[in-house]
Amino acid sequence: MEVNGYKIEPRANLAGANLAGANLERANLAGADLVGANLEGARMPDANLERANLRVANLGGADLGGADPSDANLYGAELGGAVLAGADLVRANLTHANLTHANLWGANLAGANLERANLWGANLERANLFDAFLSAGLAGANLTGADLSGADLGGANLAGANLTGTKLWGANLTDANLMRANLRGANLFDAFLSADLGCADLTGAWLRCAHLSHANLSGANLSGANLTDANLRGVDLTGADLAGADLAGADLTGATMPDGTIHD
Repeated sequence: MEVNGYKIEPRANLAGANLAGANLERANLAGADLVGANLEGARMPDANLERANLRVANLGGADLGGADPSDANLYGAELGGAVLAGADLVRANLTHANLTHANLWGANLAGANLERANLWGANLERANLFDAFLSAGLAGANLTGADLSGADLGGANLAGANLTGTKLWGANLTDANLMRANLRGANLFDAFLSADLGCADLTGAWLRCAHLSHANLSGANLSGANLTDANLRGVDLTGADLAGADLAGADLTGATMPDGTIHD
């Protein structure tokens, strides 16, 4: 198969190739060298990119729906506005990648490395991010129903993100920015949440055994939340809504309560 004069095959050397707007549907580029390639706006649904090297490649606006870039190197790649719905990105390296407004609906990102990636405004609804490393910019991202169990989100920017019904069981959110994030009905069992949750919506969230010591929960909505056996030592709950919240067994030592008093 040839496209724009380039031979499209597994392990092909396509470093720096200009394949902008090319039709690569179902193409087999497993193990190919695509370092710095221009694939802007390319059509690549169901393409095989397993273990391909796409370091600093331009995939802006490309269609990778259902594609398989598992174990691929996408370090510093441009994926702004790309369609990656249903893509298999297991263990992919997306460090420093730009995924602003990318569509990752239902994508499998288990074990992927998204360190310092930019996911501002990205759609990660129902994506699988189990055990992924996500010290990334996720401000305003849609993560509705996503599986982030065990994910490392330490220091991530999730301000205003939609995490409704998201599974964050055992996830690390230490020092994350979750201000005004929507965590309604999220499962945060045993999660590490010493983070900024100011004005966050945690209505009906499952926070049993969660580690929230010294977290900022001022103005947060925790109505109907399950906080049984949670560690709430030194948290700031100023102005928070705890109506119907279950705090049985929770440790509130030194916590600032909604009325401003300090709990013994």
